[in-house]
Amino acid sequence: MAEANESALFAERPSVPTIRKSAAPLRHHVVDALRTAIIEGRIAPGERLVERELIEMTGVSRTVIREALRQLETEGIVDIIPNKGPVVRKLTIGEAKDLYLIRSVLEGLAARMFVSNHAPKDIAALRLALDSTIHAYQHDSPEAILAAKNRFYDTLFAGAGSEALSLMIAALHARIWRWRALGLAHPKRSPDRSSESIQGLRDILAAIEHGDGGAAERITRREVENAAHEVMTLLSAEAVNA
Repeated sequence: MAEANESALFAERPSVPTIRKSAAPLRHHVVDALRTAIIEGRIAPGERLVERELIEMTGVSRTVIREALRQLETEGIVDIIPNKGPVVRKLTIGEAKDLYLIRSVLEGLAARMFVSNHAPKDIAALRLALDSTIHAYQHDSPEAILAAKNRFYDTLFAGAGSEALSLMIAALHARIWRWRALGLAHPKRSPDRSSESIQGLRDILAAIEHGDGGAAERITRREVENAAHEVMTLLSAEAVNA
C-alpha cells in the first residue's frame, strides 16, 4: 500500500539514462544515475538490478556496473542477495525510526554550524530557498514540494561548510527519500502538517538570522522529529490495514 502511494508521484518510470563519458570516473556517474532512479521511485523497493539490463541502459562496462552496485550497497540503498543478486533495499518501520533520529542529529548540527561558518550570501540564498518552498507548498505537487525542501536543506548544509557532514546527510537522505515522499503525498496526511512545516522552516531561518546556533539546532531537530512522527503514523496505519 505504501509503495502504491509512492508510485502515484511518478506516473512513468523511464530507464536509467545513458552515461556520457567525461573527465570524472564513470563509476561516479553511474552511481549518481542509479541512486537518483531509486530515490525518485523509478526503480521500486525489492526490484532486482540486472547487470545486463543496466549495461544496456547506461552503455558502460560490467566492471563499472559492479563497482557502482557495491558503492550503493555500502550506502544501504542496495542489498546483494545470494542466488538472486542486487535488489533495491526495502526499509522497515524500525529502521526508518532510527534513520530519522540520526537525521535530526545531523541536520541539527548542520544548522548550528551554519550559524558559525556561513558567508553573508548564504543567508540570502537560504531566504530565497525558503520563499520557493513556501510557494511550492501553496501551489505545486508533492514532488515539487519535496524538491523545493531539498533545495532549502541543501543550501543549509552548504552554508555549514562541512563536506563530511554534507556527504553523511546525503547518504541518509538517499535511504529515507521514499518515506519523505510518502509523508507529502499520502491521502491521510495530517491537514496541519504543511503549515507546521512552513513555520518550522521559517523558525530555522529566524534563529540563523539572529545568530543563535543553539536555537537553530533545536528547531531543526524539532522539524525533523515532527516529520518523523507524521511518517510513522502513516506507516503504522498502513501496517494495521495490510
